[in-house]
Amino acid sequence: MTNEEATSFMDFIMAEMTRLFLAEWITKTAIKTGFIKRERKIYPVHFFWTMIIGPVHCKEKSIVELKRLYEIYSGVTLSDSSWYCRFTPELVAFLRECVIHGLKQLATESCRSLDSQLNCFLDVFIKDNTIIRLHKALADKFPATRSRRVAAGVKLSILISVISNSPKSISIIPERTSDIKTLKIGSWIRDRILLFDLGFYKFSTFSKIRENGGYFVSRVKSNANPLIIGLNPGCKIDNNKITGKKLSEVLKSLNGDTLDVNVEIPHHNNRKKRKKNLIIESFRVVAIYNDELKKYHTYITNISTDILMTEYIANLYRGRWEIELLFKEMKSNYQLDVVETKNQQIAEALIWTSILTTIFSRKLYNIIRKLNPDKQLIRFTLLRWSKVLIGHSHAILHDILCYLDSNDISMTWYEILVRQALDPHVNRDRLQDGLWA
Repeated sequence: MTNEEATSFMDFIMAEMTRLFLAEWITKTAIKTGFIKRERKIYPVHFFWTMIIGPVHCKEKSIVELKRLYEIYSGVTLSDSSWYCRFTPELVAFLRECVIHGLKQLATESCRSLDSQLNCFLDVFIKDNTIIRLHKALADKFPATRSRRVAAGVKLSILISVISNSPKSISIIPERTSDIKTLKIGSWIRDRILLFDLGFYKFSTFSKIRENGGYFVSRVKSNANPLIIGLNPGCKIDNNKITGKKLSEVLKSLNGDTLDVNVEIPHHNNRKKRKKNLIIESFRVVAIYNDELKKYHTYITNISTDILMTEYIANLYRGRWEIELLFKEMKSNYQLDVVETKNQQIAEALIWTSILTTIFSRKLYNIIRKLNPDKQLIRFTLLRWSKVLIGHSHAILHDILCYLDSNDISMTWYEILVRQALDPHVNRDRLQDGLWA
């Protein structure tokens, strides 16, 4: 590849990356949310890209480090006060709007395709929540759910799409909010599968998913004991021996055989649980014996055997691990768990910043996959990807800002040393004062 071809190729990648957040859109949104009233030394485009890419490689995401990075890549020098005063509710609103916009952009992309057995579905969604621990000084505003000591935290609720390989929706809610309240079922679930854990286990939720034309797979709670009403095709157990019996009783009598049955579940459709509102529905239950753990893994779903066979249900549910890997990626590599500030606005801004870093990472990941179709795409694992991205984050930030400005506006190493090595506290007494200089 010649120098001209390499330059043209990199320009294409820069254009694809910055299309996710166009400079004009960033500026308009910054003004709309009140984050920027008039441009002086804080340029919204430089500020945005510095916030989401710059500090990725740092072990600690601090306001001081963010200020240094902004000065390097914008070419301006700021006082500490002018930088700190930018972390306001308006900044939080700006970053939240950026997250919403980024999610909408990623939702239009199809990075991956479903297995042939899942072709009849439009997508597979995975839902889960995770806790972000905050400084204990924020305990009054963000109280923790269960803690023997004073603690603060918030809950990050995420719904991810397998097709777009990215979050579909993200929200920050109080830690004391129960998981089930973070899942709102609507028309968006039609012809799609939803995978979730026991935190979202509720029969009325199963019913709503079915009513909206959607599908789900979940583990069965250990204390659930539904009535078996029939055997599904493919199951080699005698139907007469299990029909009319409770699930727990049947599982005890099995010798490692796979179970695939329909069960009957009564539930109420309102909180008052009046008898007249009692609803009886049937769902499919699949139980597969785990030789290593010496116990059954039991799943509940409304996907019929005509669509997915018994063993495939368990394999499909294992895909839920992908959202756990996303949380690990965000916390370990994008510093979602490094929020040590006592300031509420700074804490919220840093959380939204980590989310934006994840969105940008997914966009760049999708670009690289599309440009390398001959590679074994399954080997582009996201955890490995994020670690490599960390090491090159400054080079990526430099190239993006140079592409947007059409020139190199970042400081040289000489300018960085001269400007940032100076102690900003002019009147501070120092040990050497009066002795030598």
